[in-house]
Amino acid sequence: MATVNAISSRESGSGVSAAKVDMKFEVVVIPVADVDRSKAFYTRLGWRLDADFPFDNGFRVVQFTPPGSGCSVQFGTKMTSAAPGSAQGLYLIVSDVEAARKDLVARGIEVSEVFHAGAPGAQFQTDGSGRISGPAPGHATYSSFATFRDPDGNGWLFQEITTRLPGRGLSNLDVATLADLLRDAEKHHGQYEPTAPKHHWSDWYAAYIVARQDGKTPEQAAEDGKIQIEGAGRTAQ
Repeated sequence: MATVNAISSRESGSGVSAAKVDMKFEVVVIPVADVDRSKAFYTRLGWRLDADFPFDNGFRVVQFTPPGSGCSVQFGTKMTSAAPGSAQGLYLIVSDVEAARKDLVARGIEVSEVFHAGAPGAQFQTDGSGRISGPAPGHATYSSFATFRDPDGNGWLFQEITTRLPGRGLSNLDVATLADLLRDAEKHHGQYEPTAPKHHWSDWYAAYIVARQDGKTPEQAAEDGKIQIEGAGRTAQ
């Protein structure tokens, strides 16, 4: 420890900082009582099943990833000492909270009505106190919510974000992911371009990639690209 402290002191005194190391938050472990019951629930949500690995010593890990998410959830046996259902306030960021709620209801999931907070922190109150029915006025970004729970009571929170605070957004992209998105955008833009009005490809690509990052399907993202070009009424000069 003395050596580490000495290095830290030298860097601090000289104004030289250590090289930045990227840290990608990729997995949250949630406590469950019945692994197969939870697996069936998260499958019903439409989330991608990434893994289900049982081991001879009784350890088992199951991983799911929500559509468009850079972070996954894991649960299983011999993974955590936390009480089943004790994970609360797990954020799911969506661009349209009403559409997200409608999708889960169609899958047979019980979801709260869309609401906004009448008092700071009301979205976290399990008794519903401080909640005002309906989305925030004007769908103000960061301000509209809906909640649901898994069979153990682990609590999930939809939050609608339409415009992010400065410096936030696509920060979780790495080169490989962005390259995949660009190739995907190129393919679908090629299908749109023959019948499209005159436009700059970057406008369509930007709308498409943002939509994909928000969890939309390629078809939905392509429609967003079309709306960006034709809905905005912009053409290349």
